[in-house]
Amino acid sequence: MPTPHNEAKLGDIAKTVIMPGDPLRAKYIAENFLESPRLVNSVRNAYAYTGTYKGKEITIMASGMGMPSMGIYCYELYKLYNVENIIRIGSCGGYKPELKLFDIILSEKAYSEGNYALTLNNDNCHIADANSKLNTVIENTADELNISIIKGNTVCCDCFDLYMTDVNQFLSRLPEDYNPVSAEMEAFALFYTAKMLNKKASCLMSVVDSKYIKDVATAEQRETGLNNMITLALEASLKI
Repeated sequence: MPTPHNEAKLGDIAKTVIMPGDPLRAKYIAENFLESPRLVNSVRNAYAYTGTYKGKEITIMASGMGMPSMGIYCYELYKLYNVENIIRIGSCGGYKPELKLFDIILSEKAYSEGNYALTLNNDNCHIADANSKLNTVIENTADELNISIIKGNTVCCDCFDLYMTDVNQFLSRLPEDYNPVSAEMEAFALFYTAKMLNKKASCLMSVVDSKYIKDVATAEQRETGLNNMITLALEASLKI
């Protein structure tokens, strides 16, 4: 059932979708981790590839950057393509001094100051939860693979947090005791849409910048240096 944003036919998309933001990261994952991947969408270069991982059909699809882009793609995947599970894999900024580059974070909740939920569903909601069952599968898989993850709340920003004129003022507006570990730009739209449509969503992130770290990951490192997170998402998908 093609849409203005997705040319895939019904049946071209698997029940479980791994969703990086970057189309080139989707291409990298498909070409290096999937068996017999086929390109099923290239509209707006939001590449989607469907293939198998250890025999299970999986789709890798780019979400683009920001909640509006994620909101379009995840809504259509859930509502029109019968997707049941989406695991976002992406980059984030670290908000804790103990975090290092490429540490993996599993989001438990996402906070947004924006009006995504109000506009979409007339719901004045600003905190959305990841699916607890899907998160548990990811946690157990990480233990089995001996991959270290950090669980915590995240903030989902309407702009790149490094460009904020005063990030501390933003943080002061968060709910009391929310205590975020990281910032990114898509998870709230994914979590809220999944809950609205009775689907499942999780978000794994790798730290690529932080006010506590002088180094910032390059675009090439962001694309290819995240293999532990990719492997964790794919291995967890086998158990869904």
